[in-house]
Amino acid sequence: MNKKKLSNHLLSTPFYLWIGAFIVIPLFMIFYYGFTDKTGAFTLENITAMAEPWHFKALMISVVLSVISTIICFLLAYPLAYILSQMKVNSHQYVVFMFILPMWMNFLLRTLAWQTLIEKTGVINGFLTALGLPALRIINTNYAIVLGMVYNYLPFMILPLYNTLAKIDPSVVNAARDLGANSFITFKRIIFPLSIPGIISGITMVFVPSLTTFVISNILGGSKILLIGNVIEQEFTVACNWHLGSGLSIVLMMFIVVNMVLSMIFDKDGEANAL
Repeated sequence: MNKKKLSNHLLSTPFYLWIGAFIVIPLFMIFYYGFTDKTGAFTLENITAMAEPWHFKALMISVVLSVISTIICFLLAYPLAYILSQMKVNSHQYVVFMFILPMWMNFLLRTLAWQTLIEKTGVINGFLTALGLPALRIINTNYAIVLGMVYNYLPFMILPLYNTLAKIDPSVVNAARDLGANSFITFKRIIFPLSIPGIISGITMVFVPSLTTFVISNILGGSKILLIGNVIEQEFTVACNWHLGSGLSIVLMMFIVVNMVLSMIFDKDGEANAL
């Protein structure tokens, strides 16, 4: 091994330590607890517990709300990302900064702000009451959870979509129009297919955190609507059953892995996230 390779390995040491401390060791612990019982014996009961009615219901609610949130984010983000890509912004950093700026505020504070806005005596209902309109019952409902997911994760849909759309060669679009394609056909045959890597990346970046969240449902759902993330969090913090919590986490991880594999298939070069 020459000095250059040795130097590269030494420079990579902090990265390997970080990977080991925050990825390898936690995953090992999750799999160890997930496939063992309190005596340390091997078992699959923690995995199959997901099929229990209470756990399965929480999983299905999580999947449904995550899908709805992802669809709403896509419907809002795609037109905006397309408009931004056509504005010929000179610097990608400007667009990134514009959408990352709200993310500088703490995630918990942003969610608590929405709680203040939509609660029964909150700002929105106070404004409606002042106008003589009926108050809205949003807090502690599925609508509030979806609202929180969309608000917090929308930038993660916009950025990969914008990056993909901005990289589409204008000459390709111009060639389609020169050949007689109208705007709809150009979008259907050229723009949308070329933006699929960004769509898949955006779906992954929104669906995965939406599926695993528990903070949003705790604050905006009032802990009345339990998602699978809430169930797992309670197993670790309230019931102190790390084995069951780890087993449920492994099942949830399977959904995430499938989502990530689909993202890798459609975005092999990782272009959608290369901002």
